[in-house]
Formats: sequence, structure tokens, C-alpha cells
Amino acid sequence: MITTIIATVIVLGVLIFVHELGHFLMAKKSKVGVVTFSLGFGPKLLGKKIGETQYRVSLIPLGGYVKMIGEELGEKIPPELLARSFSHQPVGKRLGIVFAGPFCNFLFAVVAFAAVFMVGMPTLLPEVGEVKPDYPAQQAGLLKDDRILEVNGAPIKRWEELAKIIHDSGHRPLLLKVEREKRTFQVSVTPRVSTQKNIFGDEVQVGLIGISPSGNFFIERFDPFTATYKALAQSWRITELTVISIVKIIEGKISAKTIGGPILIAQLAGQQAKAGALSLVIFMAVISINLVILNVLPIPVLDGWHLLIFLIEAIIGKPVSLKLRERAQQVGIFIIILLILLVIYNDVSRIVGTQ
Repeated sequence: MITTIIATVIVLGVLIFVHELGHFLMAKKSKVGVVTFSLGFGPKLLGKKIGETQYRVSLIPLGGYVKMIGEELGEKIPPELLARSFSHQPVGKRLGIVFAGPFCNFLFAVVAFAAVFMVGMPTLLPEVGEVKPDYPAQQAGLLKDDRILEVNGAPIKRWEELAKIIHDSGHRPLLLKVEREKRTFQVSVTPRVSTQKNIFGDEVQVGLIGISPSGNFFIERFDPFTATYKALAQSWRITELTVISIVKIIEGKISAKTIGGPILIAQLAGQQAKAGALSLVIFMAVISINLVILNVLPIPVLDGWHLLIFLIEAIIGKPVSLKLRERAQQVGIFIIILLILLVIYNDVSRIVGTQ
């Protein structure tokens, strides 16, 4: 329980801080006055004023905010503060300040993944564990503990590479170079095509030969440049998967019951913390990317809505009417409340075992 609480505080605290720090730093760079930098919402627990900014930790740890001069709709701004008011900045600066929050969350994910790749990732070896009866692998003579060195002449270093080649092969024969008890030989295997459901519930055709990994692994480390490249690729891949998942939920192909909130995050954070620091860092990177996608959705109140409004302003050459923005904000608050109720229901249902 203590581990779960500490892990949750670390995950939420770091990711909220990173997001709000993006807004804060860009506001400062744009010479916009910042009134409050808060981790959490609601009543203040801790606080200290430095210069014009009140830095605080608030009671409800489910977010945070940076309050700037002139940020509120219809806010009365003293004449002497107009030059430092958010609403009186050029649209490009306002776009930059709003975009900086999600950008910093994405940047955090890249840095976290790069650190993991440099420290070293446990990577499954292409070694055979179970060989399923009556599958092509057994018929070709493959045995437990065989190691696959090559497929069709291409070297294989990781189980992930082997699995992808087999799944994508269809009915095409594969020539495997196999190591068994310090001797090597070649064997031809023709995969069996099977219809299965992928992580999004879509039916896909995959090649199977009937083997599973042995579970043996090695620690794979990369130099900083390669690690950064792989971190960017991994972050983008997770971004794509997250967007596709949201689309599938809207289409009804993935159940809305899969959506989780703070309770699910706390449970998963505790599990990852027990698995080790690397697992927790990877989990934080994934959640950070999820926050990026959530925040750029064009829902009133979220960053994505402000980005959309400012883009429209840049295109039409004048601000969107205050009345429309106020009405949209009311709708946005209603949508956010519905989403909060949904994730709370899902989280509680998981705890009581009704899902």
C-alpha cells in the first residue's frame, strides 16, 4: 500500500509538474505575468510567493494549473498590466504558451525512454520455450531451448524480430538457422495462417509456427544518439496507438470500460514500482504521452480547445467571439464531468469486480 501511494505521488506529481512547467516557462519567455503555479486544485496546502508568482501545492492532486494575467474570459485588466496580459499577446505567443504544456509531456517521454535505452532494457532472446504439438515447428523438428540465429539469411537478435517475421510471413516458407547444443543447422518451416484479434479488436491474419519464448533475456544498451532515436520512435509509436485506441472507442470497437482514471493509474503505478525503477519510468513515459493526447483533444477547457480557438483566430484575423467561447466552456465543463464520472465508475467497477 505504501509503495502504491509513493509511486502514485511520484507519477502524478512529476507529470503534472512537467506539463505546467511548460506553460510557465513559455509564459515567462513571452513576458506574460504568471500569478499562480499550482500542483493540484482546490485549497492550498503549501505555498510561497516569489516575485509576482504564488507557488503552491493544493489539496486535490489530479492536475495543476498556471494562472496568468488576463487569462480568464472577460477578465478586467489594469492598464499598467496590459502589456503583460496573456489575452493581449499576439496569437503566435498564445499558441506557444498553450502548446508548451503538451510538448513538455512528450519531451519527458522521449527523455525517459532514452534513459531506459541507455541504462539497458531486458530483451527476450530468440530461444524456443514451448513447442506446440501438431504445429509447423514440431513437424520441422524444432525443440525446446533451440536458438534461432537467422531467418532467410537475416540475423536475428531478439524474439520480437523473430515473432514479427513469422507473423508477417503468411504461407511463405521460412529458412531458419538454428543453434542446438553448440551445433548449427538449417530447417525450413512453413507457417500456418490463423485469424486472430489484435489489441484493437480487429481480425487480422498472422503466421504461426507454434513456438513460445524461453523467457531468457539479455540486457540491451544503446549509445546516447541511438537511444534518443529509438526513444523518439517509441514515443511516436505509442502516440499512434493511443490515437487509434481513442478512435476505436468512439467507433465502439473497443469498450469504454477500458478507460481508466486516477485509481487505475495508482494501481498500475504500484505494480510497476514493485517491478523496478525501469518499469516505473517506462510507465510514466506512457502515461505522459496519454496526457499529451488528452490535452490536445479539442474539448473546451483543455489545451486542445485553446489551440483550436487561436488557430481559428490566426486564420480569420480576429478573435473568436467571447460569447461563443463562454458557451463552449460551459459545454466543455459538462463533457469533462461526464468523463470524470465514467472513469470513476470504471475504476470502482474494477475494484469491486464487476468488470
